[in-house]
Amino acid sequence: GRPVELGRAMGAFIREAEADLGRGERGHLALEAQLREHHDLDELAAENLVAYLEDEREAAGALPTDRRIVVERFRDELGDWRLVILTPFGGRVHAPWSLAIEARLGERLSSEIRTIWSDDGIAIRLPDGEDIVAGVEELLFPDPEEVEDIVVGQVASSALFASRFRENASRALLLPRRRPGTRTPLWQQRQRAADLLAVASRYGSFPILVETYREVLSDVFDLPALREVLGGIARREIAIHSVETPKASPFAGSLLFDYVAAYMYDGDAPMAERRAGALTLDRDLLRELLGQEELRELLDPDALADLELGLQALTEDRQATTADQLHDLLRRLGDLSADEIAARCQGGAAAGDAWLTELIATRRAVLAHVAGDDRWIAIEDVARYRDGVGVAPPVGVPQAFLGPVGGALDGLLARWARSHGPFLTPDPARRWGLPAGVVEDALERLLDAGTILRGEFRPGGAEREWIDPDVLRLLRRRSLARLRKEVEPVDQAAFGRFLPAWQGVATAGDPVAMLRPVAALERLAEVLDQLAGLALPASVLERDILPARVPGYQPRLLDELGALGEVAWVGRGSLGRDDGRIVVIRPGRELLRPVGPVDAVERPSDPRHDRIREHMAARGASFYREIHAAAGGGSDREVLDALWDLVWAGEVTNDTFAPLRALKWKRPARDARRRPGRLTALGPPEAAGRWSLVEPAGGTATERLHATSLALLDRYGVVTREAVASEGIDGGFSAVYPILRAL
Repeated sequence: GRPVELGRAMGAFIREAEADLGRGERGHLALEAQLREHHDLDELAAENLVAYLEDEREAAGALPTDRRIVVERFRDELGDWRLVILTPFGGRVHAPWSLAIEARLGERLSSEIRTIWSDDGIAIRLPDGEDIVAGVEELLFPDPEEVEDIVVGQVASSALFASRFRENASRALLLPRRRPGTRTPLWQQRQRAADLLAVASRYGSFPILVETYREVLSDVFDLPALREVLGGIARREIAIHSVETPKASPFAGSLLFDYVAAYMYDGDAPMAERRAGALTLDRDLLRELLGQEELRELLDPDALADLELGLQALTEDRQATTADQLHDLLRRLGDLSADEIAARCQGGAAAGDAWLTELIATRRAVLAHVAGDDRWIAIEDVARYRDGVGVAPPVGVPQAFLGPVGGALDGLLARWARSHGPFLTPDPARRWGLPAGVVEDALERLLDAGTILRGEFRPGGAEREWIDPDVLRLLRRRSLARLRKEVEPVDQAAFGRFLPAWQGVATAGDPVAMLRPVAALERLAEVLDQLAGLALPASVLERDILPARVPGYQPRLLDELGALGEVAWVGRGSLGRDDGRIVVIRPGRELLRPVGPVDAVERPSDPRHDRIREHMAARGASFYREIHAAAGGGSDREVLDALWDLVWAGEVTNDTFAPLRALKWKRPARDARRRPGRLTALGPPEAAGRWSLVEPAGGTATERLHATSLALLDRYGVVTREAVASEGIDGGFSAVYPILRAL
């Protein structure tokens, strides 16, 4: 049936149920019997449903029916207003209604207003403000004659319209796949559909655009039903029950969970963003479902420390500057010793003593003996300390301040909670010299009354603490502000300043003295650690890269590290005849060693290459003379070409950097002639050192990706998609992203 008809049927049932609930226990039993006999509910389900309706009636004062709409307002954990419209008319009425509300509120408040709808109603979040709720409730019910124009104007910008357009375009084969039979990820489909919608929206007669409007306005929305409901409100046939509650009612609770699910970040957001999102949850609802009240992992310890200093007036902006402000401190914080007063006064003990003298002279403060110590209290608190803590009133206190005080200890503990962060029962007990059991009973009474809360709040704590709701709200706001500050993006200029400093380039141009050899070696090792696994042109490594990062760099430093076994290198493709890319490997980073030959290089496979491989596999590291003989002799140029083919293919390496430096010298066109009387000539400089086969990279694919991800973090500090793409990593950013997300 139509939503209005279904809503009327549901409303009639709720009206009958509400009448039964109003008759007390007999009505409850009758309603449970009706649910079992006529609606096929078992006994437990009937009891739960009746209890659910009764809880809603007690929280909101009335139930939503076809003749009554409930508008509930309350503040969330961050102090912002939430408005919830509860009706039984269903999602086809609530969906266009929420669009109209967003348009009207956005125009009035000049800001984006977010709503969410379901079959139970509409939830709206409003920014904090004293009069904002009173000003917007009248905007929740637009004119029935104008609502269709408002909805049509808003629907194109809604997420519902975008999703329906994507589905229609896909069915019309306007989003073809490159290879039929393969699955296209949903996020790519959304991107392609958004691009198509941006173009199609320029042409009002585009068939898929028109079909999407028809489907949304006709199949998803029921605008005639919405006009009928709004018309009933205008004619006063449907009443509006407006109520302000301290927290969400049971009916509103489900809507709020839908709201969080719609707007909270997914699990792959950074940790700070996930914690910030978790702090926006309604913890009462979460405790109700999950039975958990632990916040200590979400709250920021620095925010808590700052808040506690502020609550105790220990920050400079909260300190007393006059006698009147000192009197206010005594009334707000309770008993204070002379040293505690001095710490809370601008000017220290001298100013505090002078102001105390003035308060004593004007009979606004007195000295009392509390738990064996002398403490100053406001004269208004004398009777409260007498009845709650057992303090003997000082002589000379007027009788007007000595009348009996009911719930004196409860009041003192409530004030303690307002002026402290999360605390344990022994804290006020020691302060006032009271048994812990007496204090525990009083705190339990405050908990039952909703004056204080209990849970796990203090970061690093091990027990459940007490806290004032307003203090918790402030703590959440400050923790949320700090978390949002952590993930606040910076501009490109800041990142441009950060990256050179991270890699030690920022100070390279300063006129610095030569570092001690050991210090220079340590700095060079740090730089090579950052560059480990990155393919760099051999010609610029010692000419540009290392001197820019190591003040006073000399080539011998790199040779010393090589002789110590602290650095190795592997070729990753030639760049012409006399240059190529190399990858530097440090101990502990062996998993960054390239796996197999370079993809872009064809594996050398002529007989000379094979003989060199076989010789090194059998003999291990060898000097050039041995390789020359094993390769079958011939000219140095032929053997060198074969050897360096294997180097750039990533199969052969050297234990020194001398051959790489020698590449900048042009090779002779033919072998040098021996001088008379000399039996042998020196080997070519680009063949110096010992040559060996590159050991295969160990570890699984996941372990190598883990090592690569750590190297990227060490190299860039902030890893971006572009940085990963520039390194030519197999699989690109999508390969390392799961590892980075897990880290």
